[in-house]
Amino acid sequence: GVHRGVEQTMDISADLTEMGRTPVCVVSAGIKSVLDIPRTLEVLETQGVPVIVLGSDAFPAFFTADSGCPAPRRLESPHQVAQVIRHSLGLGLPGAVLVAVPVPAEQAGISEKIEQATRQALAECAAQHVEGHRVTPFLLRRINELTGGHSLAANTALILNNAKVAAQIAVSLAQLQLQGGSG
Repeated sequence: GVHRGVEQTMDISADLTEMGRTPVCVVSAGIKSVLDIPRTLEVLETQGVPVIVLGSDAFPAFFTADSGCPAPRRLESPHQVAQVIRHSLGLGLPGAVLVAVPVPAEQAGISEKIEQATRQALAECAAQHVEGHRVTPFLLRRINELTGGHSLAANTALILNNAKVAAQIAVSLAQLQLQGGSG
């Protein structure tokens, strides 16, 4: 993603450029709140990457269902996402499709605690002048400490939910390809 303070650091992850040129579906719980979400979405748009939010008008930020940014495109089902992927492949578009899946309702209770820890960790990071490649490891370690390990457990739950949705998309895409050819 695009890191906070990009105007001073120019810290933009190479994965955004790669997503613009590699035909893959990326399923995630959104963009981590430690990143600059509006700028990350802007770079994805610049790279031609369709950004879809499953079942929500708000773009999620991992542990929270609403990052404050609107969903660039809302779809209701993994099958609809598979249709977008199929059409993208059929048109020969070179880039990825990003599917953001909001945090499951059963994980929402811990979300605010993790977001508070994130805000505190970001403030500590700035106060301690942590920069460059040391920022993300610092933040992840500190957020885990501040939440007593709950952020790691919540992250695991998000990974499992994303894998479930990705599998549903893959099954739908395979069915669509069998019905109408590979394009």
